[in-house]
Amino acid sequence: MVVSLRIPSLSSLFSPSISRRPPALLRRRHHHIRTPVCSASFSGQSTVYKTNDRVDTPTQKNNRVVDRAVTPRSQDFNAWYLDVIEQAELADYGPVRGTMVIRPYGYAIWEAIQDYLNVKFKETGHSNMYFPQFIPYSFIEKEASHVEGFSPELAVVTIGGGKELEEKLVVRPTSETIVNHMFTQWIHSYRDLPLMVNQWANVTRWEMRTKPFVRTLEFLWQEGHTAHATSEEAEKEAIQMIDVYTKFAYEETAIPVIAGRKSKIETFAGAVRTYTIEAMMGDRKALQAGTSHNLGQNFSRAFGTQFTDESGQRQNVWQTSWAVSTRFVGGIIMTHGDDTGLMLPPKIAPIQVVITPIWKKDDDREGVLNAASSVKEALQTADIRVKLDDSDQRTPGWKFNFWEMKGVPLRIELGPRDVSSQTVVICKRDVPGKQGKVFGISMEPSVLKAYVKDKLDEIQSSLLEKAKSFRDSNIVDVSSYDELKVAISQGKWARGPWSASDKDELKVKEETGATIRCFPFEQPQGIKTCLMTGNRAEEVAIFANGISINSYNAMFFPCNVSSYVCDSFLHTSALITESIPVKQLLRRST
Repeated sequence: MVVSLRIPSLSSLFSPSISRRPPALLRRRHHHIRTPVCSASFSGQSTVYKTNDRVDTPTQKNNRVVDRAVTPRSQDFNAWYLDVIEQAELADYGPVRGTMVIRPYGYAIWEAIQDYLNVKFKETGHSNMYFPQFIPYSFIEKEASHVEGFSPELAVVTIGGGKELEEKLVVRPTSETIVNHMFTQWIHSYRDLPLMVNQWANVTRWEMRTKPFVRTLEFLWQEGHTAHATSEEAEKEAIQMIDVYTKFAYEETAIPVIAGRKSKIETFAGAVRTYTIEAMMGDRKALQAGTSHNLGQNFSRAFGTQFTDESGQRQNVWQTSWAVSTRFVGGIIMTHGDDTGLMLPPKIAPIQVVITPIWKKDDDREGVLNAASSVKEALQTADIRVKLDDSDQRTPGWKFNFWEMKGVPLRIELGPRDVSSQTVVICKRDVPGKQGKVFGISMEPSVLKAYVKDKLDEIQSSLLEKAKSFRDSNIVDVSSYDELKVAISQGKWARGPWSASDKDELKVKEETGATIRCFPFEQPQGIKTCLMTGNRAEEVAIFANGISINSYNAMFFPCNVSSYVCDSFLHTSALITESIPVKQLLRRST
């Protein structure tokens, strides 16, 4: 079907789109020149090496272009986050409010995530495939709790090829419904089980407030879907996949997540149990970094997804679904970044080493560049991702600042004196200033490769330990509701015994803003007393505030305006999609 798009005149609501962008982006749009920060305050790491090889000429100094600095993380975390995304060239805002253009550097991080997980998915018996983006609206209605509880709003296609559609189509918010429709056609016997697939796809959820990588109208993710003959197999699968995510978070992204089970209130709509990995960001807010759902037989009952078992009886299949998204990129930024900008763990860094050749005289240029090229080639033979910045339009200091801001783990500097001594200077991104610089490292390939690999491993471990220490120092064990409220008011996570009701859980959320992030898999031993009721508790729960989406970054209409716009679209029959809250859709369909 060819989809046409005809938009009515609503310029007062849609234009100019730039007017709803954050102030930082507004300032950048007025300047037409995109350059990294060159101020001396950007990083001490760029100013301490003052040999004659590294002194800018008067011409170079005059050619400098000074741009605004990244907002210090310690001053304004949210502004810092947006500045880093912009200046590190990770992403930009799309022309449609709430959408994001992922730039090559940001997408390379997502590719690193894909590369690791694809291997793990296939090792655990899953195959990649793809399901359509458009889902019949009738599919969404089949699983009642899925519709009622699915909080993100839906984008609904009403017109295609210039004609009103006989049935509305939902733009994929998640794929459980269409997956079950297809599973019903593919699964007939116990011999067809287990059926385990994964897809890498885009998802649309009509969010009212957005934040790049964390919450956008459209985002990228992988979603796995499996069908099994028994509940035990489904439960084992759901646990296995959250373990895959946990290992990925620790080993690749250096994020010390806490794995556990969601509360009933926080469980995915339509699931029996939801497992999660929760990460503490640099502002001590919680990020749900990945989930795995045991769906039981809820969707198979709704769609009639059955198989004939070994005794000849018809049974509903048992299912799971699990996913991580480009939200993980946001988590990496917010976990490891500092006032300078981005700081990437080497295992997922698009560029692990940047080489910055330095020369003062034209006579030195060729020799320095040849030596730099030899260093690059040596590192590449060791499968190290390396970039040689041999451009002569920018000063060495500018380059140092730029690549530090982009989070490259190691920088190699070499000038004429280094060429003469056949050595290089190596700077670690995670250790600022002189402490992070090592002079006199031999250019001899075997020595240099071994040294660089060792330092990359060292940075990977250091970032994990630093994040783990930060997390642990900001989790408070509490034994009463008053203690919980104090901990949350201080911006910390609260961990305490919990066996209270759903009503009590909602009370905590209303009074403190915190939610139960999970019941951790790792539980303390001994008898426990519920912090809210004083009754016996079998588990401790972790309470925390989730990451905030500041109002100035809202890119969509308030609910009452959205409803008005949708009604206008319906009356004019002039738009193929509409943003309608799920419950409003239900009302309209009855």
